[in-house]
Amino acid sequence: MSSTSPAHPRVVVIGAGIVGCSLADELTARGWTDVTVLEQGPLPAPGGSTSHAPGLVFQTNPSKTLTGFAAYTVEKFGALEADGTPCFDWVGGLELATTEERLAELHRRAGLAASWGVRGEVVPASRCKELWPLLDETKVLGGFHTPDDGLARAVLACRAQTARAERRGARFLGRHTVTGIERENGRVSAVVTDRGTFPADHVVSAAGFWGPVIGRMAGVDVPLLPLAHQYARTRPLPALAGARAEASRPILRFQDRDLYVREHADRLGIGSYAHRPMPVDPFTVPAYDDAPVMPSSFPFTPDDFAPSWADCRWLLPALADSAIEEGFNGVFSFTPDGMPLLGESRALRGFWLAEAVWVTHAAGAAKAVAEWMVDGRPAADVHECDLTRFEEAQRSPAYVEERGARQFVEVYDVIHPLQPAEQPRPLRVSPFHERQRQLGAYFLEGGGWERPHWYEANAPLAATMELPERDAWSARYWSPIAAAEARVTRERVALYDMTPLRRLEVSGPGALAFLQRMTTNNLAKKPGAVTYTLLLDETGGIRSDLTVARLAEDRFQIGANSPADEDWLLRHAPGDIRIRDLTSGTCCVGVWGPLARDLVQPLTRDDFSHRGFGYFRAKRAYVGHVPVTAMRLSYVGELGWELYTSADLGLRLWDTLWEAGQEHGVVAAGRSAFTSLRLEKGYRAWGVDMTDEHTPYEAGLGFAVRMDKGDFIGREALKRAGAPRRRLTALLLDDPAAVVLGKEPVYVDGAPAGYVTSAAYGYTLGRCVAYAWLPPLAAGTAVHVEYLGQKVPATVAEEPLFDPEMSRIRR
Repeated sequence: MSSTSPAHPRVVVIGAGIVGCSLADELTARGWTDVTVLEQGPLPAPGGSTSHAPGLVFQTNPSKTLTGFAAYTVEKFGALEADGTPCFDWVGGLELATTEERLAELHRRAGLAASWGVRGEVVPASRCKELWPLLDETKVLGGFHTPDDGLARAVLACRAQTARAERRGARFLGRHTVTGIERENGRVSAVVTDRGTFPADHVVSAAGFWGPVIGRMAGVDVPLLPLAHQYARTRPLPALAGARAEASRPILRFQDRDLYVREHADRLGIGSYAHRPMPVDPFTVPAYDDAPVMPSSFPFTPDDFAPSWADCRWLLPALADSAIEEGFNGVFSFTPDGMPLLGESRALRGFWLAEAVWVTHAAGAAKAVAEWMVDGRPAADVHECDLTRFEEAQRSPAYVEERGARQFVEVYDVIHPLQPAEQPRPLRVSPFHERQRQLGAYFLEGGGWERPHWYEANAPLAATMELPERDAWSARYWSPIAAAEARVTRERVALYDMTPLRRLEVSGPGALAFLQRMTTNNLAKKPGAVTYTLLLDETGGIRSDLTVARLAEDRFQIGANSPADEDWLLRHAPGDIRIRDLTSGTCCVGVWGPLARDLVQPLTRDDFSHRGFGYFRAKRAYVGHVPVTAMRLSYVGELGWELYTSADLGLRLWDTLWEAGQEHGVVAAGRSAFTSLRLEKGYRAWGVDMTDEHTPYEAGLGFAVRMDKGDFIGREALKRAGAPRRRLTALLLDDPAAVVLGKEPVYVDGAPAGYVTSAAYGYTLGRCVAYAWLPPLAAGTAVHVEYLGQKVPATVAEEPLFDPEMSRIRR
């Protein structure tokens, strides 16, 4: 803090839309009462996205985090009113299916709802007609009804929360345009406006689609794209004549045509995502007094809406004799991955983002940011929203615009969990990319990297394999070739491209002491040791899992998960520590399988025997002409090494291994086989299987915690933790032909008890393996996993499922 006591920090929130007002309410409720909310427009409706928002709140989302945000929004706004008018209407939601593909998607959404604790059910067309009499039920195959969804009155919710925050000491100032952000010693110190300067210890940008404008003032990148979205109202409808309530029927989603419909008494409001993307430059948006209506409202473009109007009339015959009475193109924010931007900037400490948040998630996102500011971390996992999540290659204006526009187009699309964005690709490729293409690699994308999932060159190996037939959904982005690659890894040897995995170097005279403080396991080992360890937060939650190789007395190489890991280490690093990202300048080949030593040893004069190169050890060596850092690790449960070298020598390393491997039947293998093999072995994936909502003991990672090594972040919280009330649990599906993919609900004794994290078919085991968060259950307990509306029997299994003696790795 600067001149004020840490117990009473001065907070300036930029933006009095639904996020800024919610945040002021949440902060003041937690005792931070010196809060000033600055708004460039007039209050209480200043002309941003909140002022025109239709207020839809659908809770169910593939993201558990966003579902939790929406659930809190419903809970909070449902208890608020302004001038006697409720801030939320529980009219429910109804998502329609007019195609078989969409109906299957609604069953998946019902599964997500059950996983995340949202009430909902798939209903027949007749029930859809009861809920929405204006429908032509002959066009409808079914619907997903969520009775606890509804309509938020965003401006009223702003007023109600403003009043509460003001009673606690906050102030809201309209007609204050921010013109600058001041800093001192790397921290924010004040916000400059056209009507004065406001000292601050914390500044939160909740400026909506003006976020990039505020970010530029602070020198902080805000990767979001404002886009215009069409919304229209019909003339009064005879079928709704006499309606007094603003809305009484569920919000209607006609996702097969990218449309939603809600009532406005005797009229209907229609929102469309079916039109072309309409990017808006936030730096050229007119001021409130210069805008024809308001800054976030652009003129309606009827030609863009015409196809959507025809689709609405097709679905709702009552519109046949009606017309559009008014409409506008309203601006709001999209990010490259469709998720909010939350958190504190490391470039300017004390400067926070609460951006790209829609009304649906506003209260929940504000609560998370308030908890983050006051308590040091949100109660919920927010890694999907963390502003550090994007790689540098994903922050260019061109990338943000292209991916942001695509997010708009895909808002209501049926998106498979493995489905990659199509553009811009390829963006990041490993040095082996050309060889992979020659082998017919099927690439998916993650973090901007092209990642082979299988290789068509291995198709002949799969031709004789007998595998269960898959349904259309689980067969997408999958190939039986993955089974062949997994088998070769178990029986011979395979090469895996591990280049996209993040690599950091930590060095300096205090490197060991720093990493001992930051992580859970004991790293005080001789150079050459490799250690699996965890990053925890102060509550004992798992921020990440790391593989740390001590390459010298004061130099460590870390296998990490995301840019957030580097950010976390940099935030805590003392001045004598250097942290460097090695990823882009290096590459890695995983050489795994029972014949891995037969392949590698003839290529090097260094001793790669079990005695000379033990498990979880590292050494510098030469493989052919290529200098490598070799680490004896295996995430597939087989003998082998990770071989690291510089990017310029990567292709030579691959070719050396490939040529030498021919006599051993080597293949290139992809991520699909890798995932299957790691799950058979029980290896966790951070961000999927566990997050900072989970402790090491709950996640089955207590072996990576050394409570006797001295102090480390999270140690005190672990000491206070009681027996786990939930565990990451291994399941085997009973039916050898059954497959699940992840995020499905798990039922115990007929009631939802948890959800699947990772899942993949275990080709060695002949069963689908699924990991799930469940109450502690004994091995052999029968459960059910819901997949596409069907209850699939499964059984709790002992870990590890494959090679519990570790004999295959330690040979």
